[in-house]
Amino acid sequence: MPNMPNMPHASVDLTIVVIAKECVPGRVKTRLSPPFSGTQAADLAAASLSDTLRVVSALPVARRVLAFAGTAPPEAAGFEVIAQPEGGLDERLAAAFEQCRGRTLLVGMDTPQLSERLLAPVLTEASWAGTDAWFGPAHDGGFWALGFAEPQPELIRGVPMSAVNTGDIQRRRLLDAGLRVAELPQLRDVDTITDARAVAAVAPDSAFARVFSDFESALELQLGTPSVAAVSPRPPGTACAPRPEFGTAL
Repeated sequence: MPNMPNMPHASVDLTIVVIAKECVPGRVKTRLSPPFSGTQAADLAAASLSDTLRVVSALPVARRVLAFAGTAPPEAAGFEVIAQPEGGLDERLAAAFEQCRGRTLLVGMDTPQLSERLLAPVLTEASWAGTDAWFGPAHDGGFWALGFAEPQPELIRGVPMSAVNTGDIQRRRLLDAGLRVAELPQLRDVDTITDARAVAAVAPDSAFARVFSDFESALELQLGTPSVAAVSPRPPGTACAPRPEFGTAL
C-alpha cells in the first residue's frame, strides 16, 4: 500500500517498521486479564496500536511499513503492509528487516507513549553519521526499538525473546559485530496493569490512556463483584477489529 497524499514530506531517508498483531481477545495483552476482561485487554492493545500508527504516520520519513499478523486495521492507510511469517519473534523481526534496504528502524505496538520527540534522534541525516545501529531499551530488560543503517537480520535470529536479558543479548550481538550503536531513551512497555497505569500517566492525551481510564474507573465501581464486565464498546479511532487474529509485537 503506497504512502497516502496526506503523509508528510520525507526529511530523512528512513524506513520505519511497526511490527504488530491483530487485537483478538485472549490473544493479546493476556497479563492484563485479570483484572480486566479479555475483551478489555484487546481494546487496550488496539488503542496502543492506534497511538503507534498515528505517531509513525506523522513522521517525516521515506517509507512506513506495517509487519502485521492478521487483517490490518484502517489506521494502516499510508503504510505498506507486509505479512509476518511463521516462527518465533526473532524470526519475524529478522524477516521484517529482510524486506528493507538502507536506514531502517523497527518499533513494536506496546509503547503507546511513543512520540516524535522520543524518535527525534533518528529523524535527521546527521544523527546517522557514524552510527550503524540504534537500540531502544525497555524497562523490563527487552527492547522497544531496533534500527540499522543497513539491515542485518542475522544479528537478530537466535536471540532469546521475552527474557529478562533479551536486551543485553541483542545489544551485545550488535557490539560484537563491530557496529557503532547509539541508544534511544528507555521506555516502559505495557504488559501488566502496573505498566498500563504508568504509561497512561506519561501519555495522558493518548487513546490508550483514555481507554485505560474508562476501564479502570469501571473496575473500581465493580470491586467486590465476581468479575469485570466482559464487553466494553470500542472507542472510535482505535485500531484492530474486535475479532479474528494472531501475531506479534516487540
